[in-house]
Amino acid sequence: MADHDVIVIGAGFAGLYQLYKLRELGFDARVVEAGPEVGGTWYWNRYPGARCDIESIEYSYSFDPELQQDWNWTERYASQPEILEYIRFVADRHQLRRDIDFETRVTALEFDDDTNEWIVTTDRGSRTARFVIAATGCLSVPLTPQFDGQGDFAGDVYWTWDWPEGGVDLTGKRVAVVGTGSSGLQTITAVAPVVGALTVFQRTPSYAVPAHNQPIADVLTAVKQRYPEFREVSRLTRGGAQCGEGAALPPFFVDLDDEATQAELGRRWENGGLCYQQSFFDLLQDPEANEVAAEYVRARIREKVKDPDVAEKLTPRSYPIAAKRMCVDTGYFEVYNQDNVTLVDLNEEPLVRITERGIVAGETEHEFDVIVLATGYDAMTGALDAIDIRHDGQTLRAKWADGPRTYLGLMSAGFPNLFTVTGPQSPSVLSNMLTSIEYHVEWISDVLVHMRDHGMSRIEPEIEAEENWVNTTNDIADLTLFPKAASWYMGANVPGKRRVFLPFAAGVGAYKQIGDGIAIAGYHGFELV
Repeated sequence: MADHDVIVIGAGFAGLYQLYKLRELGFDARVVEAGPEVGGTWYWNRYPGARCDIESIEYSYSFDPELQQDWNWTERYASQPEILEYIRFVADRHQLRRDIDFETRVTALEFDDDTNEWIVTTDRGSRTARFVIAATGCLSVPLTPQFDGQGDFAGDVYWTWDWPEGGVDLTGKRVAVVGTGSSGLQTITAVAPVVGALTVFQRTPSYAVPAHNQPIADVLTAVKQRYPEFREVSRLTRGGAQCGEGAALPPFFVDLDDEATQAELGRRWENGGLCYQQSFFDLLQDPEANEVAAEYVRARIREKVKDPDVAEKLTPRSYPIAAKRMCVDTGYFEVYNQDNVTLVDLNEEPLVRITERGIVAGETEHEFDVIVLATGYDAMTGALDAIDIRHDGQTLRAKWADGPRTYLGLMSAGFPNLFTVTGPQSPSVLSNMLTSIEYHVEWISDVLVHMRDHGMSRIEPEIEAEENWVNTTNDIADLTLFPKAASWYMGANVPGKRRVFLPFAAGVGAYKQIGDGIAIAGYHGFELV
């Protein structure tokens, strides 16, 4: 007999809700978490300025109506400390910690066909479970590139994903930041006012739109009066979150004249946030629409940055807007107007090595007291690749060597009773993660109840269903501009990783309709015995 009905890997947003749901349904569930506390990515990513790019009202649980009324977000875009406080509040409210093993890392999973159980090996021993649910997060395995001479540096080196819990005093220091994705942008904006000198090493500039962050007490009060209806609309949108128009679709670019186009872009810019990419319904399908939206942002960069040469270096031109994750900024471009901030374009002056005194880029040695590395993540597949997952002589790592193969982003053929929450080939990182997490947790929970009620012990996708889903996901991506960017959506930031578009690009609403239909049809495409 298995030690547990279900082992859940990870105690972030997904793992906590999955634990809550399974306990409510009468399953014996246990969570295994590598960190010392709940929170997942929001525990580890405590670098200066860390903040969510989805609005707080949307980036929160909907499963507990009383929680929605009791918790009061303070800002439109919550900071990392507030998000972590919220997660801890939920864990305490529902007494979830009692079923979590902290500081325990899963190293291997092996399925036993004789018992229909997973043997779960951790760095603290092993146990068995009938089902395993990987709630490991899409951005949980950091990239740690090793630069020549990195160990020679006499100062301090910090990674954004492993920032000291007590913080770091950078006052008056000479600081380098390597990387200008979301983590880099937020760090740069936060530390620029306090450091003595800041040098930014940029390889690829980012499209960033203003957050217009502000207190939201009045907005939150209004939403609380209609939270159930509000959530239902969000679940049917493309991104799993609303952009001010409820369920209404944005206009098609071709239907707007030049004046209406500029007005729509201006309205989106003034509203701020990732909803800028919803300016046109076909922004990621029509190259002309995309270029017009991109040029509008480029013009705003030129307005914000006083030095034309610096502005040009900060202006993205090599990829379509929104084909890489856009950034939501709180004064990022204005930072470069400060006398103590310098930008180094690594395309002009490649990073050669790290020395005892600092960084050599091109032929110039820059001296620093502190180096901050904001180098990103092995997105979506990294956490599962880090675990030795085996069944019948096959490893998941080998199966996914040329790109992930799943059915609905929930399971992979050949690996029975193993579920993934917001796995590859589901909307996941293209959506409000909380909306997608809740849908997957509820879908998985429903199928486990169905199996229990019908005396079933094993489930996995049919190969043909998986093939069709992989092809569908790829075909949809090929209809968009996403593949034209060397993004982490494509795995392009990981050396040696096969470039395959990882998420499902048709949207949360469409995905929900498919997933609901498959469940109603008796879990069509799955083998249940």
